[in-house]
Amino acid sequence: NSALCDPGGPTAPVVNAGPASLPVPSLSRGTSLRAAGVSDDAVGARGDEVPVARLSTAPARNGARSAPATPTLREQTQRTVTDALADLWGFMHGSKLDAMYLLAATALVTPLSRRAGVSPILGYLALGMLMGPNGFALIEGVHSTEVLAELGIVFFLFEMGIELSVERLMTMRKDVFGLGLAQFTITAAAVSTAARWANPGLPGSALVVLGGGLALSSSAFVLQLLKDKGELGTRFGRAAFGVLLLQDLAVVPLLVATPVLAGGGTGLAAALSSAAVKSVIALGSIAFIGRVILTRLFNIVARAKSQEAFLGVILMTVIGMSFLTEGLGLSNTLGAFLAGVLLSETKYRYQIEADVAPFRGILLGLFFLTVGFEIDLHLIATNFPLIASIVSSIILVKASVATALCAAFGLSFSNAQQVGMLLCQGGEFAFVTFGMARGLGILTVFQTKILLTSVALTMAVTPALVSASEALAKRIEENSGFTHYMGEDRDASEIKESEDFVVVVGYGTVGRLICDLLDSKLIRYIGIEANPNRAIEARNRGLPVFYGDVTRPDVAEAFSLGKAKGCVITISDKLDTNRAVITLRRQYPNLQIFARAKDAAHQLRLTKTLGVVARVPILPEDNLLMTLPFGGAVLSNLGSPIEEVNAILETKRKEMLAAREAEHNADRAYLSSLMGVVGNNGRTKEEKAGAEKNGEVLAAGAEHDGEEAAAAGEDDLVTQVIKAGEEAAAEAKA
Repeated sequence: NSALCDPGGPTAPVVNAGPASLPVPSLSRGTSLRAAGVSDDAVGARGDEVPVARLSTAPARNGARSAPATPTLREQTQRTVTDALADLWGFMHGSKLDAMYLLAATALVTPLSRRAGVSPILGYLALGMLMGPNGFALIEGVHSTEVLAELGIVFFLFEMGIELSVERLMTMRKDVFGLGLAQFTITAAAVSTAARWANPGLPGSALVVLGGGLALSSSAFVLQLLKDKGELGTRFGRAAFGVLLLQDLAVVPLLVATPVLAGGGTGLAAALSSAAVKSVIALGSIAFIGRVILTRLFNIVARAKSQEAFLGVILMTVIGMSFLTEGLGLSNTLGAFLAGVLLSETKYRYQIEADVAPFRGILLGLFFLTVGFEIDLHLIATNFPLIASIVSSIILVKASVATALCAAFGLSFSNAQQVGMLLCQGGEFAFVTFGMARGLGILTVFQTKILLTSVALTMAVTPALVSASEALAKRIEENSGFTHYMGEDRDASEIKESEDFVVVVGYGTVGRLICDLLDSKLIRYIGIEANPNRAIEARNRGLPVFYGDVTRPDVAEAFSLGKAKGCVITISDKLDTNRAVITLRRQYPNLQIFARAKDAAHQLRLTKTLGVVARVPILPEDNLLMTLPFGGAVLSNLGSPIEEVNAILETKRKEMLAAREAEHNADRAYLSSLMGVVGNNGRTKEEKAGAEKNGEVLAAGAEHDGEEAAAAGEDDLVTQVIKAGEEAAAEAKA
């Protein structure tokens, strides 16, 4: 049974397997027979089974059996780790790894983008470009990801449907049905004309898709910009929001008409008639299901007080309605939109909106990630002149049309050009429309790639353009003369001519909070501030805050307080509040007045003697969150339902807590860097004494700032400023 060797060379050892010898390849130490390709039958055919350890990679000498090679512990550990990693990679490779990449993207893109000072949408686009097939190809299931991301658009349109209540549309009817409709139709016609001039060979269906798709702007992008900067209550912010609402309405017929346009427009009338009939069927079915079934179902689930069941009903409603319209041959987004409109009139509207928001945010982020899949840097490099001309043309046409129309509808030039820059980019539904047109053969693959890349680039440059327009607007406002700050301009006249505005007297901390809450309800307001510095600063930001003293009857008359729905007095000084209330009550006996009281006795006097709704908004004085009930009382007395008020206050509370945490972290980081706390251990006695003195100086300065803030009425800042100084002194002495 000695090992036999191939005379032809030492690298072909054989195993004695009976009458014949079986050649096997040269093996490393510890490799099994089966791994080498040796079958069980070929081993030990005569009962002399050869164990693995008896194999040798070197030929036997003088007929002696070679010594077995035993692997070391390190080699066994390395092989075990290698095999485990290989098994893990084989298990995770494919859809599981795709899911991990996508979840990591949704978790990290938003905080990293905020830290970098850019929009999260740009972060998703950039990451999608890197992870997609035109980048490092980390995502293998691109089609599966796109199908999942389409649900983001479904939930987004559902949320837009909830926002489009009849009350909101009527409040903004001029901006929605006037300015918005004009912007969409004129922009679509201008884009179609430009496309026909640039490429005369384009069919009519492609021109319609191009005009309608590029006339849309990004609701998610623009609204996020306005909310981040607190500009939704400005005149240009309200105008942009009204245009976006109309565009959201226009998306539905555009998505319905796109399949109809496939085939060069043959049988267009019959196809449109069929689509109209299907739309009526879908609308009737959704209305019946919503009013007869869903309302009762929501009542039953709400009484059970089960958040899981309530969320399940919401998801079932959104997805079920989208499946209904898609099954009828229409767009799935139509069903989601109609379901949102239907539920917007129920008392569960704000709870539904709050529960759907996380799903919508994640899925919409995945949608923008898939949009990034379409960005091809090689395509941009090889077709740079073409893409650059398309991007510049889109921005120029859309900005020019929006600016001109806003000026025609009575907006000042500073506000009009800001609306133009806000709406100059392509929208998220352009990706949906152009993708659908590519699948239907209306657009070629190359045309679609060029268009999607161009739209993505218009989004990328929008923040820079908006910043430039804000700088231009500020310069225009500063050069407008002081009458601009006294309510004698077009913006103030437009508000005063309406009959649904509220007057807020005082634009301090509480006054700003009240104005923010009114913005969340899209209630028009005029702010009147006796401090010229505050009034000028707010007016330069585009807010409807003007300089004036309401205790003067001519000022109150100039701002049309007699036509206002109500007047909210947020002055911190007790005597000034009394003078303002007495003057307004004498001049306007029927005016609804809400007043900020200093204490319980002051509240009782204002309520009993002067007949106003008075609240003590700050208890304790260092907590701005305690002003929220005062704002809630204002909204309730203006006619808002209690469920809606509670939802608005909860949203505002979360925003304030997040802002306070971020500000606190920034203050501590600044103080630490200012005083060099980190490197204090290696200092000399003189340096440590200097650091301690700096801390004492900071504490004294903070106390002085707190006294000034208290004198100015900024009660909530006093304790925070002094506390920051005390922390600085404590850190310096540590």
